Amino acid sequence: MIDVPGLFGSIDIYLFDQILRGRIAPPMSVLDAGCGGGRNLVYFLREGYDVSALDPDPDAIRAVSSLASRLAPGLPASRFRCEAVEESTFPDHAADVVLSSAVLHFARDEEHFRAMLDGSWRLVRPGGLFFCRLASTIGMEGRFIRRGGGRFALPDGTERFLIDEAGLLALPKRLGGALVDPLKTTVVHQQRCMTTWVMRKPA
Repeated sequence: MIDVPGLFGSIDIYLFDQILRGRIAPPMSVLDAGCGGGRNLVYFLREGYDVSALDPDPDAIRAVSSLASRLAPGLPASRFRCEAVEESTFPDHAADVVLSSAVLHFARDEEHFRAMLDGSWRLVRPGGLFFCRLASTIGMEGRFIRRGGGRFALPDGTERFLIDEAGLLALPKRLGGALVDPLKTTVVHQQRCMTTWVMRKPA
């Protein structure tokens, strides 16, 4: 019997979908731009992908570095950096696939959101994939309390930066990318909305 949790960890199911459809496969390089504890990196580390990660939380980077030392000891420690995505020291076009899972909705305001998004997008190689999951207003329009600067109070008690459908659909043109899939949004018990947004950078 295959140990699915052991192989894939707690991977985002929508990221798993991209793997199943062959959009992410060896020998692609993967950079997690806001990796947290590394839940989306277990499979890539186990399978020998060229993995890098960044996060502004030093505890997160320690956790991911420890995970990598167990699953992919050949990767240098310099691949795991404690830094914000908008100030990343990784070079332009650093990876074939850049992950941004539950990151962009922590933007302080619209300017910060643009800086975080631009910082993530510049890391994607030509022809590469940008996989993003973020909170949005899609499916619960009018049910959040506006706080200003693009931030809203949510019914779940949190405050996040939220973008609407029109805003997400306009961004590929500004960035020079193309949607790979239609927007897919999950409404979580009328508490929040999480949208999957996947773009490809032109070759």
